[in-house]
Amino acid sequence: MRRLLSVIGVFLLTVLPLMSSTLAGGRDCRPLNGRWNYIVDPMDTGIYKYHMTLQKPHKRFFADRHFYQDKTKLVEYDFDRAPELSVPGDWNTQSERLYLYEGTIWYRTVVDFQKVAGRRWFLHFGAVNYQCMVGLNNVILGTHKGGFTPFEFEVTDVLQEGPNSLVVWVNNTRGVSEVPTQNFDWWNYGGITRDVTLISVPEVFIKDWRMRFDGREASFDVSLDGGTGSVTVEIPELGIKKKACAGRDGVAHFKLKVSPEPWSPDNPRLYDIILSSGVDRIEDRIGFRTVRVEGEDILLNGKPVFLKGVALHDETIGTNPGRCKNKEDVKALLEAAKDLGCNFLRLAHYPHSEQMVRLAEEMGFLLWEEIPCYWNIDWSSEETYANAENQLLEMIGRDYNRAAVIIWSVANETPHTRERLSFLGRLIARTREEDPSRLVSAAMEKKLTNPQHAVVEDELISLTDIISINQYIGWYNGTPADCDSLVWSIPSGKPLVISEFGGGALYGNHGSDKELFTEEYLALLYRKNLEMLGKLPSLRGLCPWCLKDFRSPKRPLTGIQDDFNRKGLIDEQGRRKQAFFVVRDYYSK
Repeated sequence: MRRLLSVIGVFLLTVLPLMSSTLAGGRDCRPLNGRWNYIVDPMDTGIYKYHMTLQKPHKRFFADRHFYQDKTKLVEYDFDRAPELSVPGDWNTQSERLYLYEGTIWYRTVVDFQKVAGRRWFLHFGAVNYQCMVGLNNVILGTHKGGFTPFEFEVTDVLQEGPNSLVVWVNNTRGVSEVPTQNFDWWNYGGITRDVTLISVPEVFIKDWRMRFDGREASFDVSLDGGTGSVTVEIPELGIKKKACAGRDGVAHFKLKVSPEPWSPDNPRLYDIILSSGVDRIEDRIGFRTVRVEGEDILLNGKPVFLKGVALHDETIGTNPGRCKNKEDVKALLEAAKDLGCNFLRLAHYPHSEQMVRLAEEMGFLLWEEIPCYWNIDWSSEETYANAENQLLEMIGRDYNRAAVIIWSVANETPHTRERLSFLGRLIARTREEDPSRLVSAAMEKKLTNPQHAVVEDELISLTDIISINQYIGWYNGTPADCDSLVWSIPSGKPLVISEFGGGALYGNHGSDKELFTEEYLALLYRKNLEMLGKLPSLRGLCPWCLKDFRSPKRPLTGIQDDFNRKGLIDEQGRRKQAFFVVRDYYSK
């Protein structure tokens, strides 16, 4: 199937690069969310027939024959008779028969449309897991790979007056050379998991804009598409209104002296901003802040900050948790983190939704965002590297203007090999090239040279801005009591952030603090770890793993795990374990 997809990609239209400003307020955006018909297709019958060659894949499901009332040919599928799934949403939690399903599902919706003179139209997807092909009126628009980042296609010349058939082939099959690879510790939710939007723009429009702030001056680069012209930037509350002409490359550059209130967790101040060019207009809200490292300190707006964090997955709180679908799902997670006393979130292990990032910014959370280079991927494959880099660039492109984001992470718990160092080194260099204004890191691991000595060493440390370490003393290594005497060897000169630590417990399972999976054991583990870690002189941040119990097929222990990783400080329904209060008390001090 991977070979088939690569061949299909040869003749498909090119995916338009993400336009990070396209979804900002002020656009004519039409949501296409709702109930979509779907067909389960484990054999990929909709694109492949036994007599077709790989060079000529069949497009029959994209043709949507019943939609066009073609009764003269044998048609063995019918979207109108097919069941429905909610979009956005994962398929696993919407149908019991799809709970463990990995493979192909076809989605279809009908879009009514009326043309408007002088407008262009783009079809935007917030995320589809993992690979997809998108067809409109039997025209294949293109493909996308990567389950957590946005993409879009121009459909100006494909949309028709009246009803339009929008068909999406989605496949979440895991692959050895994919990112993430076949083996990972979270649920492989399939489907169109984030918003689908039809966006209208003028013929010449603002394609992208990026802002950087150095503490005194704000620099803006505003890119036009479809032509050139002048661009105006307005920040009414700061009394700023400036105009500049785009150059031959279609980019207008601004350097503005500004004196804003800096954005911070204690004061998440955001300013309205308006960008306009001709009849095009974008409205957004931005914060101004600086972040850098100085020695072993992380400086936010020039002052040291301690990251009181927690890690979390993009999964809802509830009796049947699945992918977050809306602002309410996201808010429930953020409110739990706020109650914990956090000012920092590690969004693991892949880009979370734009709703998550924007609401976190409004609520005053600093953010770590990462791509799913998780455990041991295919480090020697150029195709795998290109996939990872594309996901990285789509993540940065979407969230470049979000003040909350202070760390881009390129990996989690990866093996120490020459190929891995080269792969991640290239990603780090690409990150700095794309965005030199933020910190770059990766979640690494400590090693125990003996039960009493933890050594932090990784060649990757020389390339990152902070030392980020995952460690599980008391869970995967030793007992909580080992924290009392463990000696640490950590490179000096950079801030240390413990990007993961913790253990598992089933909510309501009480017993001895020596018994695994009891709330008492987990509470003791956290008390001992916090005492130990608090003595490390370069410690500048903590990130317990993790906020909430989350689904994982790697956790089959009946009666305890039942397909859930139980390392959450709250369970999947939001009920707080004893360890939640241990961490909250520590953060309050």
